[in-house]
Amino acid sequence: MTQSVKLVAGNWKMNGLGASLAEAETLAKALKEQAAACRVALCPPATLIDRMAQALEGGVVEIGGQDCHAEASGAYTGSVSAEMVREAGAGLVILGHSERRAGFGETDADVAAKVEAALAAGLEPIICIGETLQEREAGQAVEVVSRQVAGSLPASLAGKAFAVAYEPVWAIGTGLTPTLEQIEEVHAAVRAAMIAKLGEGGRAAPILYGGSVKPSNAKEILAVAEVGGALVGGASLKAEDFLGIIRAA
Repeated sequence: MTQSVKLVAGNWKMNGLGASLAEAETLAKALKEQAAACRVALCPPATLIDRMAQALEGGVVEIGGQDCHAEASGAYTGSVSAEMVREAGAGLVILGHSERRAGFGETDADVAAKVEAALAAGLEPIICIGETLQEREAGQAVEVVSRQVAGSLPASLAGKAFAVAYEPVWAIGTGLTPTLEQIEEVHAAVRAAMIAKLGEGGRAAPILYGGSVKPSNAKEILAVAEVGGALVGGASLKAEDFLGIIRAA
């Protein structure tokens, strides 16, 4: 893997009100006092992007969104465009998370269209892939993630800044994690699929691992070949927990 600087991103999901900005400020203060060896990002709900960006302005914590619409504008009540996410202060955006794919029926083609919109708006996409427990037990994990990479990553990503996040669906929020050997196997397959789709453009982008990442297991996971960082859920809501993962990178 040629990517040297890892990315550790926190996905707050549908959690966080104004008072939660104190945790982000605590995190930023700690990273100012002791710099991280990796890139650090927080992806709060859309309602907090602007306020978090202002609160952390000038610091090292990058801000991301959790989704965007594929269209730049239009009659899409309740949706937020990539341009809106960018204008609010985000530099990154999570796309194709398993909770979006399962709960909102997003397909690989839908995700690819959102990636195109993100790139057009100047956002760095974090594109999520991962197999279900049924697919894992059927021995289809590598096949599934390879197919998702092929369908979710548009050719326009070549030469652009982006990341792919491997999140085994069965490990998200369950406390379960794959073995280090399973993580290494899938990340190697994802890298091969990225290169097959994008050529050299798929060689440097980091592949993040996500799925019950916590301070106690972060160091060993982040040391696995082709693990270029982490996409962290619940453990990113508290500065102390998230810092434990960041310091492990």
